[in-house]
Amino acid sequence: MNLANKITISRIILTFVFIFLLSFPFPNNWHLWTKAASLVVFLLAALSDLLDGKIAQKWNMVTDFGKLMDPIADKMLVLSAFLVFVQMGLIAGWMVVIIVARELLITSLRLFALNKGKVLSAAKSGKHKTFSQMLLIIIILSFIVFKEFCKVYASWNPYWEKGFIWAVNIVMWFVVILTLWSGLSYLWKNRKVIANI
Repeated sequence: MNLANKITISRIILTFVFIFLLSFPFPNNWHLWTKAASLVVFLLAALSDLLDGKIAQKWNMVTDFGKLMDPIADKMLVLSAFLVFVQMGLIAGWMVVIIVARELLITSLRLFALNKGKVLSAAKSGKHKTFSQMLLIIIILSFIVFKEFCKVYASWNPYWEKGFIWAVNIVMWFVVILTLWSGLSYLWKNRKVIANI
């Protein structure tokens, strides 16, 4: 396994660490530090997404394994974060259902094509979609850390959270639309390959 693929696998491992830090019921006096740690871990995982792609292209390490597992690792990281946010009441569940449905459809097609000996690589629109999702997650995590910081060292106004949730759900509309568009453009780009599998 080459370096780029090892970085991809490390992103999957970091996803489990991230979810543990974000969702495990730690004692209240630990919340600031565990939430801050979850933000750091997510940032490392997001940066690894940029790193493995650049390494694979620069050092000619592009493999079928990487083409398949890189987007799957991204989906695991992003979808797990969104699901926890739904549990925390920060984003609307139906929006995440649409995102999950899109990812399941495209991933199923890729796995089916792979079984037929064909590799459907990720499209640029998919990369843009993933970037927008990761950026939104970083913003939400930063807010969560800010909230815990205020609870410990200052004062917290519940109205701030209501306003933030309202703003986040507006941005989620954009993310959902971009996700759907990237899925449709991916199907159109690979229509000839899909038609022959």
